[in-house]
Amino acid sequence: MPAEAGSGERGKPYETTFPWLLEARARRQPEAVAFRWKRYGVWRRFTWRDYYTMVRWAALGLYEMGMGRGDHMAFIMGNRPAWPIYEVGAQSLGAATVGIYKDSLSDEVAYILRLSDARVVLVEGQEQLDRVLEVVEHTRVEKIVVDEAKGLHMYREKLGDLVITFRDLLEKGRKLDESNPGLYDKLTADLSPEDTAGLFTTSGTTGKPKLAMLSHRNLLSMAHQLNELDPVDPGWEYVSFLPPAWVGEQMMSIALHYIAGFRVNFPERPETLWSDFREIAPQFLFAPPRIWERIAKDVMARIEDSDPLKRAAYRAALAAGYAAAKRRLVPGRSRPPLPWRIIRYAAYWLALRAVLDKTGLKRVKRAYTGGAMLGEDYVLYMHALGVNLKQIYGQTEVSGIAVVHPDDDVRLDTVGKPLPETEVRIAPDGEILIRSPAVMKGYYRNPEATRKTLEPDGWLHTGDVGELTSDGHLRVHDRAKEILVLSDGTRVAPQHVQNKLKFSPYIAEAAVIGDGRPYLVALLNIDYATVSRWAERRGIAFTSYSDLSQKPEVLRLLQREVSRANKRLPPRLRVRRFASLFKEFHPDDGEMTRTRKLRRKVIEQRYAGLIEAMYRGEKSYTLTVELRLEDGRRVRVTKPVAILDAEA
Repeated sequence: MPAEAGSGERGKPYETTFPWLLEARARRQPEAVAFRWKRYGVWRRFTWRDYYTMVRWAALGLYEMGMGRGDHMAFIMGNRPAWPIYEVGAQSLGAATVGIYKDSLSDEVAYILRLSDARVVLVEGQEQLDRVLEVVEHTRVEKIVVDEAKGLHMYREKLGDLVITFRDLLEKGRKLDESNPGLYDKLTADLSPEDTAGLFTTSGTTGKPKLAMLSHRNLLSMAHQLNELDPVDPGWEYVSFLPPAWVGEQMMSIALHYIAGFRVNFPERPETLWSDFREIAPQFLFAPPRIWERIAKDVMARIEDSDPLKRAAYRAALAAGYAAAKRRLVPGRSRPPLPWRIIRYAAYWLALRAVLDKTGLKRVKRAYTGGAMLGEDYVLYMHALGVNLKQIYGQTEVSGIAVVHPDDDVRLDTVGKPLPETEVRIAPDGEILIRSPAVMKGYYRNPEATRKTLEPDGWLHTGDVGELTSDGHLRVHDRAKEILVLSDGTRVAPQHVQNKLKFSPYIAEAAVIGDGRPYLVALLNIDYATVSRWAERRGIAFTSYSDLSQKPEVLRLLQREVSRANKRLPPRLRVRRFASLFKEFHPDDGEMTRTRKLRRKVIEQRYAGLIEAMYRGEKSYTLTVELRLEDGRRVRVTKPVAILDAEA
C-alpha cells in the first residue's frame, strides 16, 4: 500500500466567491485599509469600501462592453491596484481571467491569448500595448484596456474603438451603476463557488504552458487551509511584488488577502521595490527561491565590503545564530541551553537586527518560500539571521500550496506537512499524489492532459518524486523528468546539487548535466552584482558581464567555490568539471520559464557542443549561441569559453 498522510474532514467556510467576500468585507469594515499604492513618493490608502466600489464599476464597465458569464479576459500587468480590481470585476460577471507575464515576448503573448480565448486584455502601459497590438489580429481580443495612459496620444486612431483607458472603463461602470443601481447585485447573485475564477499558466519547464482552471472554491479553500494552520493577523502588512500572472502572487494578494483581511502594499515601480519594501517592513511575505538567494547574496556581499570590526561582529553573531538554528531545525536536537539562548539574544540585538533592518525583514514573523526547492543552506542561513523562513510545496494545479511547515516543526530536510484538508500519497513509483478541495477542475481545452494528471477519485499527479517520513513530513527530491542517472546507475536530483553550488554569493545559476555520463559537469552563470564588486575591490578591469565571466581571476574564484560546494556533497554527486557561460540563462532565449526555472532539455540541446567538449577533457571551447533581443531580433554571438576542473 502507498504511504498516506494528512486527511481530514472538509468544512465549508470557503464555499463562496471573491465578489461576495469583497462585498462582505466592505459592509463589515468599510473604513479599514485594504491596500496602499505608492504614487509620486506618497502611500495612498484605499479602504475596503473603495476597493469594492472600484470592482463594482470595473465589472459594470466590462458588462457594458459586452462581457459576461463564461468569457475570458487577460491581463499583462505589474503589481498595481488595477490588476485585482479588474480581475475581481471580471469574476463578478461569472467570467475568468488569465495572467500573462509582463516581460513576455509577442509570440508568448499571442500563444496565451489564443489558448485562453480572451476577449479583453488589460495592459499596464505602452510597452505591453505594443506587444498586444502586434498580435491582436490573430486573437479573439476585442478591447484593450490600458492602465498607464502616458503616451496614448500616439494611438489616437485606435482610442475608443479598440483601446480605452482603465479610468474610462471605471467611468463607464460608474455611469451604468448610477442609471441601473441594482444591476451589479443581480449579476453577482448568479455566481457559484464552482465557477472558474481564473486560468493559470503552468510553469512549462518541459513544453508549452497549459492553463489550469481554478474555481473560487479551489483558491479560497487553499487560502482557508493556510490561514487555519498559520493565522494571519488583519493588522499585518504584505508587499505585492511577485508577478501577478503567477499563482504564488495570486494566492497571497487576492485569495489569502480576502480570507484574512491584512493590508496589501503595491510599490511605486520595480526600481523602487526594495526601498518601498523596507519602508513597509512587512510582518509576512512569500517569495520564490531566487528572491531569498538574492537577499542572502546581497547581505554576504555587504558584509564583505564592510570594515573589519563590523565584519567580525557579524560573523560572531551569525555563528551564534547558526548554533541556535541548527538545534531548532534538525530533528532530534534539543533546545539550546540557557547560556546559548542568551548569546543568541545578544547577537540578534547587537548585530543581526541591523542586518535585517537593511533588508526590510526586521518585523517579519513568518516567511514562505516556494515555486521550487530552496537549498537547505539558505534556509539555515535565514534562520541564523532570525527570519522564520518556511518551505512550502504545491503547484499551480493545487492553487499554489498543499504542504507547509508548522511554526513549531520547521525542518531542513522536508517541505512540511499537508494542509488541514489536504491528503498526500506516495505512488509505488515514488510520485507525489495530492487530493484536496484546492485541486484544479482541469486544463482548459486539454482533456487529454487532464486525464493524465487527474484521477477520477480526485488524486492529482504532481510529476514530482518524493517520500513521506514516519511523522508525516514530505520530502521532495525533484521533478520525475529531471532526475539524472549516471552511467553507473547512481540517481541524482540535480536541484540538490545546483542549490549547493548556488549558495555561493558568486554563482547566480547552475545547470548540472550528467544523465548517462560517468560524472557530473555544470554550466554556471556568475552573479554579476557580487562578482563585479569583488573584481572592483581587486582592481580587475572589465567591460561587461561577458568579459567579466571569462576573466582568469573570476574563473579561479569559481573553481574555489565549486570545490567548496563539492566538499558538502557525496563523492558521486560532486561536479568534476564546469564552464562559466558568457551569457546568463534567460527566458527570452527559452532557457528558463518566466518564473525563472531552468528548462534542462533546452539547455542541453543549446550547449551540446560545449557539454561534449567538457566530457572529452578539453580546456576550452568556442561557443556560438543565438540571442533574442527585446525587440524580437536575433543575433549570433561566438566566443571562447574556458573549461575548468572543479578541484585544482
